[in-house]
Formats: sequence, C-alpha cells, structure tokens
Amino acid sequence: MSASENAKGYMHGFTAEEQDRLRRQARFIEHRVHDKLPLRRSRQLLEIGCGVAAQTEILLRHFPDIFVTGVDASLSNLEKARQNLASIPWADGRYELLQGDAMQLDFKSDSFDSAFLCWILEHVGDPARVLSEVRRVLRPGSPVVVTEVQNASFFLDPYSPHTMNYWMAFNDRQLELGGDPFVGAKLGNLLQAVGYQDIRTHVCNIHLDNRAPGERAEFLDYWSELLVSGAEGLVEAGAVTDETVAGMKAELTRVGHDPNAVFFYSFVQARAVVI
Repeated sequence: MSASENAKGYMHGFTAEEQDRLRRQARFIEHRVHDKLPLRRSRQLLEIGCGVAAQTEILLRHFPDIFVTGVDASLSNLEKARQNLASIPWADGRYELLQGDAMQLDFKSDSFDSAFLCWILEHVGDPARVLSEVRRVLRPGSPVVVTEVQNASFFLDPYSPHTMNYWMAFNDRQLELGGDPFVGAKLGNLLQAVGYQDIRTHVCNIHLDNRAPGERAEFLDYWSELLVSGAEGLVEAGAVTDETVAGMKAELTRVGHDPNAVFFYSFVQARAVVI
C-alpha cells in the first residue's frame, strides 16, 4: 500500500514504523496475492503505487526476466524503496523508481507489457482515471493485475464491539478523505468502464478458525498491527476516542487468546487484458 503524504484516504501515516510494516505485510500475504500471476511472459512491468518496494521485491524474485518501473507520489517511500532494493542481489539493474502522479503518467503510450497495482486504488480519489492511464501506457495484449480491499467483509469472533466500531470509523474516515475502502467489489465495473477486456475477478477469502490455529494466530497479530497503525490519525481527527482504541486493543488481545477464535476477511483480485 502506498500513496503520497497528501494522498486521499491514506490512514496509516508515513513513519519509519509504517514503512517497515508494509514490507512485513507484503511478505505475510505473499502467497495469497502473488499466486499464479499472469506475468510469465512480461518483460517491462509498470507498478503503480510501488511505495517502499514491498511488492516490487516479490515480483522481481518470482519473475527473473522482468524489469519493474515503479511509480509512487511519496519521496520518502521512494527513498526507502531504493534502500530496500539496493540490499537485494536479484534486484540489481532490474528496476527504476520514479516519483509521479498515477492520474497523469509521464510515459508514452505502449510503453509497458504488463501492470501491477496492489492496495493503491483504495487511496486515490479517481480510480477509473488511474486505470485509464495505465491502459494508455500498456501495449495491446498486456495483462494487468489489480488487488484491492473489501473492508465490509471483516469479522471477528468472539464479537468485539470496540473493534468493529473502530473499523467502521476507519472506513468512514477513509471515505471522508476521498478514498474507498470498498473498491475491491467495484473492480469489474471500473475495468470494464475504461476499456479492459477478459476481466476476471477472484474473491480471496481468509477464513481462519480451529482448523488452522497457527495461521490464525499469525493473522490476528498482523491484523492487530494494521488496525493500530491508523489509531493516532483517527484520534487526532476526532473519529474515535482513546477509550475506543484501548477497548479495541483489549479485545484483540482477548480474541488472540481465545481457543475458538474466528477471523474472516475478503479481498478482491482482478485480472484483465488490454486489447
């Protein structure tokens, strides 16, 4: 996930802690996001919202013949991205990172043969315009992969009212700022509206209960970190109180120690082709 420091709907801040969290997040759900991506024949990939290169390093590892051009609006994220990739042997000479506006890309038409967008459209004010710009710079036949949130799907058991109230405030605040925490469900319409073809969407369900206690514990830890990362901004905006945050933290601890806990969340991955 990434956006500029002034991006719409970005709730987590741009601290060093958040930059590190983004890398951990990418690795933690790598197998869910990067499973069987249609990029085997790609050579020149455009990544919109590359952020700290958390997804970039995975793409470079999975596809050894690919060159990634990453675009992000945040200079601090790009600086961190360069530091991250400089330490990875397989990335050497295989990427370019540029500051830019996803709604007005500084590339000629037909510049790339694939595109990858992950956790970025939820933070932009006009996702259709971003997808249209991406289509413009892709060559005919190019695949595009878009992975996005669908935040209405989140559920915890034991029921956690402070956490759910916090989550609703989180989503409401993102909408107020011009983002869209439900954009995943709209990817088919968005891609079709701007001219993509062969559009396929896959709802990726994360349903963890007593059948996978180890993975459930890991995911609850990851999700707790994600929730708490937005707390400071929400409190400052008056969207939640300190009491709500404290209650949420207590509930997350309780759920994490409950032997019958249930975690459920869905995100959406869309794949399409430029014709």
